[in-house]
Amino acid sequence: MIGMVAAMGIACTPTVQMAAPKEPITVNLNVKIQHEVYVKVDRDVDELFNEKGLF
Repeated sequence: MIGMVAAMGIACTPTVQMAAPKEPITVNLNVKIQHEVYVKVDRDVDELFNEKGLF
């Protein structure tokens, strides 16, 4: 009985196999990146930069 249960346990064991592909994997991407930058400066800071001539 014990042997039969052990045989059933071995027979029902799932097996997963993984292998690396023989050819390299090629990924082709066509990506368009568009961005916008908004700068908001406080009025006092803007006046300070204009008076001191930092930029």
